[in-house]
Amino acid sequence: MPLQFELCPGRMVGGDHPCFIIAEIGQNHQGDIEIAKKMIKMAKDCGADCAKFQKSELEHKFSKRALERPYNSKHSWGKTYGDHKRHLEFSHVQYRELKKFADGIGIFFTASGMDEMAVEFLDELDVPFFKVASCDANNFPYLEKTAKKGRPMVVSTGMQSMETIRQVYKTVKQYNENFTLLQCTSAYPLDPKDVNLKVIKEYQKEFPDVPIGYSGHEQGICITVAAVAMGAKVVERHVTLDKTLRGNDHEASLEPAELAELVRSIRLVEMAMGSTVKQMLPCEKNCHDKLGKSVVAKVAISKGTVLSLDLFAVKVGEPRGISPENMQQLVGKKLNVDVEEDESILANMIE
Repeated sequence: MPLQFELCPGRMVGGDHPCFIIAEIGQNHQGDIEIAKKMIKMAKDCGADCAKFQKSELEHKFSKRALERPYNSKHSWGKTYGDHKRHLEFSHVQYRELKKFADGIGIFFTASGMDEMAVEFLDELDVPFFKVASCDANNFPYLEKTAKKGRPMVVSTGMQSMETIRQVYKTVKQYNENFTLLQCTSAYPLDPKDVNLKVIKEYQKEFPDVPIGYSGHEQGICITVAAVAMGAKVVERHVTLDKTLRGNDHEASLEPAELAELVRSIRLVEMAMGSTVKQMLPCEKNCHDKLGKSVVAKVAISKGTVLSLDLFAVKVGEPRGISPENMQQLVGKKLNVDVEEDESILANMIE
């Protein structure tokens, strides 16, 4: 059984616990805190477990040259990449306001710390868990410092090799046992042929003591639902209010109706996964009573006849007789009564 741990207060992940669903708001809020609040409320109303953002301390995440380069994309919010990112980045005060809002409506709140200083702030903010973005999965000094904080961790693994993920596992595990690994392909939107859900099974074999999840950037919900059927214990999907809004992530995000359907479908699949025990269930009794077959006499059989398989047929009989799976056990036994052709063979007819 995979490791189970408390990802958020009162919310376990792993084992037989329900899949933890993260609504990744990221920076789809357009830099507007009121839109951000509306999106948190949307995530809550749709049934997601957590609303997640992306927090950066820009001078620690980007070099000066990266911030100063011209940014002429149709998605730009400024003349330079730095201007663009500063428009989208909420302040510490705004993050405290957003967390208070999320707490008030009853949804967990966290963010990906996109650099070490952002992690320091999120630790101070007292988020329930740290999300490690794929771009930092191979940033081992960052992983070590984050793991040492002692908070649960969710680590996306896009753009990495299996050998790197083995190192990630060893690095985090050394300091923190409470973490999950999410299969992820970092493309927006993601072509289904590049999803590679089978990696989930490889992770489950390679890291059997860690819950495995899925972070998806594909369009639609069916692939994420399939990930849950394969055993994903945490799933993360980007969300938006409108896919046509300015920003690189909107096209690969789920609108409210899609998020609500994703949550509904995941919970339906979890219910359908059911038990490993194969048996006839009470709900099948009506069908069994109507259509279940039993052993009948293929021909008239006289009392005292030694029974053999060529004397039997299998039909829907009335009354219900001996079940077909027990037919072999009748061979060599004798009848204590005469039985007419097509008559059900009952247990009390056997000597």
